[in-house]
Amino acid sequence: MSHRTFLTVVADEQGEVFELPELLLAGMNGYSVVRPEEPEMIPLPSDSRLFTIPHTPPVGFDPKTGKQKTVERLPAEWRGKSIQAVSAFLSPGFTRTLLPAADYQRKRMMLPLWSYTAVGWCVEEECFYTAAVQVDRNTQWQAKNFDDRLLEPRVNQALGDFPDNRLIEQLARCALDYHCFAAKNLFLRRWEAPLPCSPVCNSRCLGCISLQESDCCPASQERLSFVPTVGELCEIAVPHLETAENAIVSFGQGCEGDPILQVNTVSSAIRRMRKKTSRGTININTNASIPKAVSQLAEAGIDSIRVSLNSAQEAYYNAYYRPMNYRFSDVLESLRIAKQAGLYVMLNYLVFPGVTDQDKEFESLARLIGDYGVDMIQLRNLSMDPTVYLASLELPSSGFGVLAMLQKLKSLFPELQYGYFNRTRETFFPAGYATEWPI
Repeated sequence: MSHRTFLTVVADEQGEVFELPELLLAGMNGYSVVRPEEPEMIPLPSDSRLFTIPHTPPVGFDPKTGKQKTVERLPAEWRGKSIQAVSAFLSPGFTRTLLPAADYQRKRMMLPLWSYTAVGWCVEEECFYTAAVQVDRNTQWQAKNFDDRLLEPRVNQALGDFPDNRLIEQLARCALDYHCFAAKNLFLRRWEAPLPCSPVCNSRCLGCISLQESDCCPASQERLSFVPTVGELCEIAVPHLETAENAIVSFGQGCEGDPILQVNTVSSAIRRMRKKTSRGTININTNASIPKAVSQLAEAGIDSIRVSLNSAQEAYYNAYYRPMNYRFSDVLESLRIAKQAGLYVMLNYLVFPGVTDQDKEFESLARLIGDYGVDMIQLRNLSMDPTVYLASLELPSSGFGVLAMLQKLKSLFPELQYGYFNRTRETFFPAGYATEWPI
């Protein structure tokens, strides 16, 4: 592979983007500023977006001296405007390997709940490159598949067909106002559809997207305010399971708390769904904080469970999830019960460069996978201000690299699957899933 040169990308106060010939790209692994390794850089995936980190000067490397350098203004010949760092927001299916390198101490505001990824300009190919790795080939979630001109008539029809179903009204708002792809799938009668059911949660996640404390950044969306009835849930789920292509229905969505707190309603709904049809996949996304509830869900007939973790270490888990009335050991017990019950077990593993790739974190995660037989890790990017997340943890050092960590983990567990999206029962164990990493 020929050597590529990556330049730092910056933006002026109006948001116009420039590459700086005098500043080589840097990324951050936790608090450490590093040079990106070429294997962890890929062309910026389609549907990704660039955005600024306001009032935060970029950090890079001087190409002449190799030393770290912070730049606050464009060159004089470019009118010397003040500049700010630029970040990429990756399209689904890609996991970041480095944070943007910037002088975050200069930042004047708490950043919104997005995932921040290093991005630069490749001189040889004249295009944007970003620090990321592809972890899922599923193309169903690409933006080109979601045309709102087709969606709105379907939403209006559903609202007319089910005028008394509060959940239809909630998901119509999710589809049209918040542009939730899963909600759109419901009305387009295909793929994975959501079944939010819980207005409450027993975690107080630092990066919760549906409920934030008043002194934090605003939540990305408004949380569900009611518990749907079994009838409301089944009125949505059964037709989808019966007729949708690659049908999945999932409890546990971004617009709610945690569905495990509504286990009686959820279990009753699952039983009724399965009396109506054996088709399709029923999944739950949860913090898995109540082991007895996982047993109840398995008995009701659920197919898969996705358990959210930011870390396999209890201290880091507690710092982010801030659990109420449960412990990390309860989550581990739920994993044991789920696997013993024959469920397809996934981790919703929130990746953060400099934390995920710590030596101790790797050892803890490998032990968890070996002890509990996890089938898949969904490698999601943890979305929040890097300084806020890092301040909540006590990191001993920088990590050894997200890509290296994934390669090392795959070598230990060849049958462990990496991904980003939930799967149907028919594709839980696809042909070739035990192949080498990366995909």
